[in-house]
Amino acid sequence: MKRIFLFLATNIAVMAVMAVVLSVLGVDRFLTRAGLNLPMLMVFSLVVGFTGSIFSLLISKQMAKWSTGARVIEAPSSSTEVWLLDVVARLATRAEITMPEVAIYDGEANAFATGAFKNSALVAVSTGLLESMNKEEIEAVLAHEIAHVANGDMVTMMLIQGVVNTFVVFLSRVVGYAVDRALSRGDNSGPGIGYTVTVLVSQIVFGIGASIIVAWFSRQREFRADAGSARYLGSPEPMVRALSRLGGIAPGELPQSIAALGISDKPGFMALFSTHPPIEVRIAALRGQR
Repeated sequence: MKRIFLFLATNIAVMAVMAVVLSVLGVDRFLTRAGLNLPMLMVFSLVVGFTGSIFSLLISKQMAKWSTGARVIEAPSSSTEVWLLDVVARLATRAEITMPEVAIYDGEANAFATGAFKNSALVAVSTGLLESMNKEEIEAVLAHEIAHVANGDMVTMMLIQGVVNTFVVFLSRVVGYAVDRALSRGDNSGPGIGYTVTVLVSQIVFGIGASIIVAWFSRQREFRADAGSARYLGSPEPMVRALSRLGGIAPGELPQSIAALGISDKPGFMALFSTHPPIEVRIAALRGQR
């Protein structure tokens, strides 16, 4: 629940800041005495909706390193690090992408991939994952993350988030205008408190719906990344075994900004907001039972 709240609060905060900045710059001229200027409102909504998503994507790799304390392997200092670089290089070749940066961070079992572009990505694994899995299972997890990169999932999620943010901004102001007009009974003196309050409430309500949509897309890309792991390794069994092991241990908590990028997620009672499908469902999909 805390993670869901933070996710919603972050999106609302980004949109609110952009709305204030554009207002100061005089770009919010969609409210006129004659009514709503819908083309202007759509432009305003697109700018507010996509700016935060694009900015987050561009700094995603740096933020991931900072928030997890991940250490990029530049000069391997152990046989494990040499092996990790070798495996990722081999998988990147199979996926036809440029070798991503490889990093290790301290934490319980988890892994993630991020980056604005598929040919300049970052793949990171936790010390907990390295300690709790055998090499075959770790390789399956790495293949899963490489599949995320090859599929362009980071860009896809940015586009989806930007689109839903745009609709949240647009629809909340349309509803706010309609409520304000109803309350003002034809008074053309400009938007009142009814508009402001309704826009705020509508953004929260629509934002919750947007989060459900984004989470659904995130769950679908997990199935595709699992399938990619099976394809790169020539069999679904390594990924099945890795998921089975993950199902038996507590997945590590990732920072909010990259929680949807991990290999697994802590299950919650609000399944609609989960960025990852249940482990057993993913295993069934890999075995062709879904």
